[in-house]
Amino acid sequence: MKKVILDCDPGHDDTLALLLAHANPAIDLLAVTTVAGNQTLEKVTRNARNVMTVAGIRKTLLAAGADRPLVRELSTGEYIHGVTGLDGYNFPAPTVPVDKRHAADLIIDLLHANDKITLIPTAPLTNIALAIRKDPTIIPKIEEIVLMGGTNSTGNVTPLAEANIWIDAEAADIVFRSGVPLTMVGLNLTHQAKATPEVVDRIRKLDNEVARMAVGLIDFFASTYKKYFHFDAPPIHDACAVARVINPDIVKCEFVNVVVELKGTYTYGATVSDMEGITGRPANTNVATKLDFDKFWDLMIEALGSY
Repeated sequence: MKKVILDCDPGHDDTLALLLAHANPAIDLLAVTTVAGNQTLEKVTRNARNVMTVAGIRKTLLAAGADRPLVRELSTGEYIHGVTGLDGYNFPAPTVPVDKRHAADLIIDLLHANDKITLIPTAPLTNIALAIRKDPTIIPKIEEIVLMGGTNSTGNVTPLAEANIWIDAEAADIVFRSGVPLTMVGLNLTHQAKATPEVVDRIRKLDNEVARMAVGLIDFFASTYKKYFHFDAPPIHDACAVARVINPDIVKCEFVNVVVELKGTYTYGATVSDMEGITGRPANTNVATKLDFDKFWDLMIEALGSY
């Protein structure tokens, strides 16, 4: 069982990542930490509380972190995730408390209190960068960082940049240069994880409240992805990073050099992936390339059915 901290900004796909991480027996979910990204910090933290309340997640710590990127102004994904950041389901009042510590401090404390921990950031990397900068002695205690972010092809906020990296590329640069074992589960992989009508029908048949929540959220996500990206079904990006931790065979990777572009006029936030070894720079990142669609959704639906 892997000890895991999920750093997220719920978010529709973050919600499914959280539900998968909590339900799967291969993961011991120590904490959920939140960061501004898909919506403001206040909203994404409330969303995490909401989801954890509906799912009955009581023993996992929850802490709020950075309310803005390290350098730039915050840009949210309201046009995709809605005014609340998690439109599509009517949540009851949340009952899950928020730890008083800043998320970066909680991450530091848990790393010092445990053996190796895997970090799964599915949001801008601000909290992770803050923790590394505040206490570099945690670096050897991180087993791996498996992040949803970046791309080795086209982006979703600029032609080359994916949203989680673009929102705080300076934080991403710190993480990619940290020396921690790193896996980048980017758009080129997550676009293979679409919640097709057949998949949604399977979830609907589970007939529990968490599954009903998931269907409502996926339906809303589908509507915005169709409107803005012309997708026939929405990709469930963030759960792919969790699936990689549970079973690496579900997400195939290539080990290559990746750097984050910080200065380009048109390329800020690009994750420059040297897939052909052209630069001669040493490999530092497992770049996800191929998803086993059936195994991924079997894993996800089994998790949703367990609530």
